[in-house]
Parts: sequence; structure tokens; C-alpha cells
Amino acid sequence: MKYLLIVGIFMATLPIIAQQETQNILPEAIQIKTAVLPAPEADKDGAMVYGYNALGKLVVLREGTNNLVCIGDNPFKEGISVSCYSKKLEPFMARGRELTAEGKDFNEKREIRGAEVASGKIPMPKDPSMTYIYFGKDENYDKSTGELTDGQFRYVIYTPFATPESTGLPIKPHAKGMPWLMDPGTHRAHIMVGPFN
Repeated sequence: MKYLLIVGIFMATLPIIAQQETQNILPEAIQIKTAVLPAPEADKDGAMVYGYNALGKLVVLREGTNNLVCIGDNPFKEGISVSCYSKKLEPFMARGRELTAEGKDFNEKREIRGAEVASGKIPMPKDPSMTYIYFGKDENYDKSTGELTDGQFRYVIYTPFATPESTGLPIKPHAKGMPWLMDPGTHRAHIMVGPFN
């Protein structure tokens, strides 16, 4: 009897918990406005945008007309972080989201995507491909307008299999804001430029 009472209370609270979680989901127009914050001004209106539906699932909120894909802020994580990247990176990024949904951790995702890039299952761009990231604190975000004040930019340029020898870049920055090469020689090789050292 006690067990049935506990189960009954748990089942009764599920809708309340679900409702609280979905209250974090902002209107589509606000999500889109926030998602494109990192993009160059000329590219914002034509970017494809992913955001969250009423159930908290990541979905396409707007189909795009240019070469950028933007990802809205995850309402279930602390802080604000949005990004836009070249469509050429979409197979790689989409696979990462699939693996995250399957519960894979960072190292598992890295290993699986590395094998799939090597086999040709995931095509990686041959030319450098840009990713723009804009991030900041929750208290600086206006949920009614989609604006983030005091945010910071980070730029990531994917250059698969690039090395310090092929680029002339160091693998660690030696000055604030300077570009450097992360994950050199791998499918994830990328140039980092950001407000850090």
C-alpha cells in the first residue's frame, strides 16, 4: 500500500515537473533572434535556425536560404550560448547531436565521429569552415527581446587534419585573443580565436 502511494505521488508530480521545464522554452521569434546573434549582420535573416519546441526537443525553427546554420540557446543549461556555423559542417554537427541524444560522452563522440569521418560516412569540408559563438550570463539576457548584453565572441575555424606545420599556428596561444590550433592532425582540427589565452 505504501509503495502504491509513493508511485501515485510520483506520477501526479510528473506533469508539474514537465510544465516547469517547458516554461523555460521561449517563443520561436525570440529563440531565432537570439540564435543568430553571433552571425554577421548580412547573414542573420537567411540562416537556418534550430531551437526548442514546447516539449523541449531541438527542432528546426526556420529553414535557411544561405550557408549558415544557427543553434539556439539550450534553455536547460546555465548561461547563454548560441552558435552559427557553415552548412558544410552540418553532417558533422548533426551527428554530434545524435550521439549526445544517445547518451554518448565527449570521448565516445570523438571516437565514433572520427571513425565515421575516416570511413567517409561523415563528409568534412576540404576548405576552412567558420563557426561563430556568442555567450554570456543569464542575468545579462533579456527574455522579452532576445538580446544579450556583455556577451563575448569566440570563433572556431574547422580545418580538418591541419597541423602547426601546415598552418604556422601554435597549439597554444601565447597572447590574449591570438589564433591557435586545437586538435591538430585530427578530423576535429580547428583554429580557435577568442577572449581567452
